Amino acid sequence: MPLVIVNFLELLISALMLLVLARVVVSWLAPTGGGGLVAFIYQATEPILAPIRRVVPPSGGLDWAPLIAMLVLGFLLRLAVRL
Repeated sequence: MPLVIVNFLELLISALMLLVLARVVVSWLAPTGGGGLVAFIYQATEPILAPIRRVVPPSGGLDWAPLIAMLVLGFLLRLAVRL
């Protein structure tokens, strides 16, 4: 696989991981919502987290979707690096 595609995949996956992490932090600091940046974070991460929530619903007040998403994205990042 060409190096340009691998670098692009690394950058994309890293950005998605940062957005998921930002969503977790924002949900702790401002659970009622916020401005445009918060809306962007939620809109960018919801397509990743919603399918996971359908399979693994929140239990005991904890949403496991961000953790599972980070693990899957980390696996994909390692896979992209090895290619």
